[in-house]
Amino acid sequence: MNAPRPAGVPILRLGDVLVTGLLNELDDQSAVAFTDELTERIAADGARGVLIDISRLEIIDSFVARTLMELTTMARLLGARVIVAGMRPPVAITLVELGLQLTGVETALNAEQALTALGWQRMPRPSAEAPHGALR
Repeated sequence: MNAPRPAGVPILRLGDVLVTGLLNELDDQSAVAFTDELTERIAADGARGVLIDISRLEIIDSFVARTLMELTTMARLLGARVIVAGMRPPVAITLVELGLQLTGVETALNAEQALTALGWQRMPRPSAEAPHGALR
């Protein structure tokens, strides 16, 4: 079996959460490669959560919408929760105008809200009073 060809979209690991994003240049072939690569990473890394940031996506078509739904279903079957974050209003309007529903796709306004929903917590900044590394 051949390894999937990298889709050219970075996939970062933060603990047991994978973080990635979609760009406007995502054609059908790249979308398929991205799906293959991400599902392989979910299985290989034992990810329990996936954040897909689409804030740079200015347009969406039915193929990309279907790809997001299928990816969410595949991730769930592999034991991971997917949250799509950063949808721009024009993308939401297009989905509605096309009559497309992202059935089963969980969304968040931004990446920080998605990470919080996935259980990822930002470490508090050290206060100015305590020296770096000092216990209080």
